Amino acid sequence: MTLDVMQIQKILPHRYPFLLVDRVTDMVEGKSIVAYKNVSISEPVFEGHFPGHPIYPGVMILEGMAQAGGILSFLSMGEMSEEEIANKVVYFMSIDKAKFRNPVRPGDKLEYRISVIKQKGTIWMLKGEAFVDDKLASEAELKAMIVDK
Repeated sequence: MTLDVMQIQKILPHRYPFLLVDRVTDMVEGKSIVAYKNVSISEPVFEGHFPGHPIYPGVMILEGMAQAGGILSFLSMGEMSEEEIANKVVYFMSIDKAKFRNPVRPGDKLEYRISVIKQKGTIWMLKGEAFVDDKLASEAELKAMIVDK
């Protein structure tokens, strides 16, 4: 399954400059998702992080993983109409074991690889990894819950 940014915006409530998933390239419902973000020097975050030495903030990488995990969770909950999706939101409950291995810079294609550790009802435990050119940039365990707005 692939999704473009227009389809992603029907699932996630996030918008520019906080929509951090450009495309989903692969997904297996209830199991895993692969998505990416193209990191551009024109993003507002680079005005202050860091002038003359731009590094994509780790917290933004984690948020991108969380958004990809949110897409996986929503699309794994069975058939839902656009209206039903619009009335729900994914809340992240915890981020554990976060590690930052390599810096992410403007021009990089940041690939999120998220897999399900465990799922019970509306609660999801996910393993998130972020890669640039198949090199691990960051990893974390994420816990989320799908709730009504």
